[in-house]
Amino acid sequence: MSKEKINLNISGMTCVNCSNGIENFLKRKEGVLDTKVSFASNEGEFTIDTDLFSKDNLIANIEKLGYKVEEDFSKLEKEQIKSFEKLKKLFFTSMIFTLGIFALVFLNLFDDKTTKMIIFLLASIVQFYGGARFYLLAYKSLSNRNYDMNVLVALGTSAAYFYSTFVLFLPNLFPEHLRFIYFDGAAVIITFVLLGRYLEARSKQKASDFLKKLMNLAPQKANKILEDGQIKTVLANSLEVGNCILIKSGEKIPADGKIIEGKADIDTSMITGEAMPVFKQIEDEVLSGTLNTNGVIKVKVLKQSKDTTLSKIITLLKSAQSKQIPISRFADKIANIFVPTVILISIITFIVWTLLGELQNAILTSISVLIISCPCALGLATPIAIVSSVSRGAKEGLLIKNPEILEIIKDIKYAVFDKTGTLTKGEISVENTDIDPKYFSSILSIESLSEHPISKAIVNYIKQKKQFSTVDVDNIDIIAGKGIKAKINDNEFLLGNEKLLLENSVKIEDKHKEFFLKELDKANGAILVSINNKTVGSFSLIDKLKDDAISLIENIKNEGIEPILLTGDNKVTASKIAEQLKINKVYSEVIPTQKYEIISNLQKDGKVMFVGDGINDAPSIKKADIGITLNSGSDITKDAGDIILINNELLSISKSINLSKQSIKIIKQNLFWAFAYNAVGIPLAAGLFYSLLGHMLTPMYAGIAMSFSSVSVVLNSLRLKIKKI
Repeated sequence: MSKEKINLNISGMTCVNCSNGIENFLKRKEGVLDTKVSFASNEGEFTIDTDLFSKDNLIANIEKLGYKVEEDFSKLEKEQIKSFEKLKKLFFTSMIFTLGIFALVFLNLFDDKTTKMIIFLLASIVQFYGGARFYLLAYKSLSNRNYDMNVLVALGTSAAYFYSTFVLFLPNLFPEHLRFIYFDGAAVIITFVLLGRYLEARSKQKASDFLKKLMNLAPQKANKILEDGQIKTVLANSLEVGNCILIKSGEKIPADGKIIEGKADIDTSMITGEAMPVFKQIEDEVLSGTLNTNGVIKVKVLKQSKDTTLSKIITLLKSAQSKQIPISRFADKIANIFVPTVILISIITFIVWTLLGELQNAILTSISVLIISCPCALGLATPIAIVSSVSRGAKEGLLIKNPEILEIIKDIKYAVFDKTGTLTKGEISVENTDIDPKYFSSILSIESLSEHPISKAIVNYIKQKKQFSTVDVDNIDIIAGKGIKAKINDNEFLLGNEKLLLENSVKIEDKHKEFFLKELDKANGAILVSINNKTVGSFSLIDKLKDDAISLIENIKNEGIEPILLTGDNKVTASKIAEQLKINKVYSEVIPTQKYEIISNLQKDGKVMFVGDGINDAPSIKKADIGITLNSGSDITKDAGDIILINNELLSISKSINLSKQSIKIIKQNLFWAFAYNAVGIPLAAGLFYSLLGHMLTPMYAGIAMSFSSVSVVLNSLRLKIKKI
């Protein structure tokens, strides 16, 4: 046996049953060892025995089912957009014509005959234009021996539509009291089921946006240093291992490499989540996509573009995106039993009444069975509840991009949080200082000349105290990774870390040392200031906790969910933050690939929710069962998340859990009613109680019952808009 794993991009899938159908069909083929097809990402992963089944055979069989295999990701993307736009057009067209039908029914604009003819024309457009996809999908499902909602929709709407058509054009076939039309019912069913599919497709359409943005994060061009020392601008993906490149201040690094000349502060927040830039010098490694905030460096390329850390992040994201959605397609599972059962009951009903010599009753009861079992309530049970949930969530500051996660939130075991910008404000600020304000004018003048985040924090702090005038600064020298050296009126100022002072033979005086060490022990940063080799004190730097962080963690624990801190920050800082929040489990100094692995390991023990806001969090957000991000986060992270906290309030996470519980409760009630209604309605429609009641449930009453069940489901779903969460 010769095993081979093959990944294919598949276009043309319109619902989860398409992916299920491909899996079921291929599993029956000799030589196909394993199949995993994801409707969410349009990807298929297949393991085949190449001695028995080739890649060409695999592609041919998929295309035989009516789907396309796209080798080029860009072509797949175009097909997805095309399919989504077509579905959007179908839904809005069906909705407009359905509204037109109801307007004609209730407004009495024309005489009865004209009104019915116009309704027939409008209903025909909805039935065969809007509903064409259901006929096609029903055919595919039946071909693969898969009885799903598409079969129910096609069957039920056809029964209502064609019965109404015969009544309209051949009324003499029916007694006068049975000449009713149900065009409006068929149109409503198609329109609302299309609404559910549209919401699902829109969520899926957004899913790949973050990948495109992430792919564009690394610079497209690089400054390559030639053997003769000349600089040539080349495409970043053309760089080879061993090439030397020049990265100027303010430029992004185009490839993973090692510094061979120069030093600089590198903003690595997209990889590590560190709020402050990291000082890098000769022999230190730098990563593609990170930003050189100051300094000029020469870097030797260590990895090709396809092997960089950023590329690995993208690979992880693709892998996470293609995961199977843990959604229970309850209605479709039941439909696999329900649909053939309804057909069988309808046929048996027709045969029994025919044998009893009641041909007219045979026709009417068999049609009534199909109409009353029409899956309007079943089709509405989930989408209307989801629409209500998404609407209610938006009012509470929750943008629910992927409504399907409402089924998962209630089962979360671990809530994993990034630190910087998520639980903390992500803004460096000065918390305190022991420096005499008489030095503030000079310090303000010096720090105003630097764009470093720490300099900006000090400038903001001094300006908030009171109005200080600036003075002239001489011989300023911004030293990457250490601080600033400058002169004012022949007085030499040093502002920076302890290393800068030691290099200039400045000792921290005892009266300033206590404050400095105390702030370090609190896991705060500290910037020292000296004048003419004598310290005058230091500024304490902090990234403060958000106001609602402590309350959120307390609420999470009360829900029986274990909070976990997962951050790229150092161990001391992470531990101090965890202590304030009373979080027991902490992972610190981790990079995105490690975060991804930690999430994967946690998922072996239960469902995981991840909350983050930085680019570096994107793989974890996609890998987790539920990814939540803040509106203040990066565009890439927001595209990757299932939920966006529009108001950036962490307590909205607690509301999402409560909303999930309420939503699932409503959906279960809807499904129960839909099936209970059928359990009672079908026997009535079949005439099972005719001898007891003396009356037959005609198609008219079957239609009324069907409509009543739908209205009940809708009203029950709308309760979500007023429920307290």
